[in-house]
Amino acid sequence: MNTLTIKELQSQNEIVEAFPVMKQLRTHLDEETYLELVLEAKEKDRYKMFALVDEGEIVAVTGFKPMVTLYYGRFVWVCDLVTDTNKRSRGYGEKLLTYVHEWAKENNYKSVALSSGLKRTDAHRFYENRMDYDKVSYVFKANLK
Repeated sequence: MNTLTIKELQSQNEIVEAFPVMKQLRTHLDEETYLELVLEAKEKDRYKMFALVDEGEIVAVTGFKPMVTLYYGRFVWVCDLVTDTNKRSRGYGEKLLTYVHEWAKENNYKSVALSSGLKRTDAHRFYENRMDYDKVSYVFKANLK
């Protein structure tokens, strides 16, 4: 019996319920800051958050936003994608990212893009080998003082 479901996290309670999994990727966030950022991104930036649920337990979470830029045109930017550390290598990330691809197509977006930390070599293999992503650029960041 297939017990996997994907659901959009909309209420504050649903968003907070996903925090233990998201915390594994965004280790610098506490729950209060996480919730504030998600709510602000949803309000101002069209950020959407989805969870993959297996037998009632959140096993993977993604957050993305539809965007338009001159470089990519109409595309979806994956801000966050994480599978619970204890649940990896079971196809959960692939299923959730495939859902993002389907959402993008259904909403007339032409591509999906993301960045991944330099040291996350397992994630890079997943994106390139399993999900057929191309490495097209480096992302640079300047912290403002």
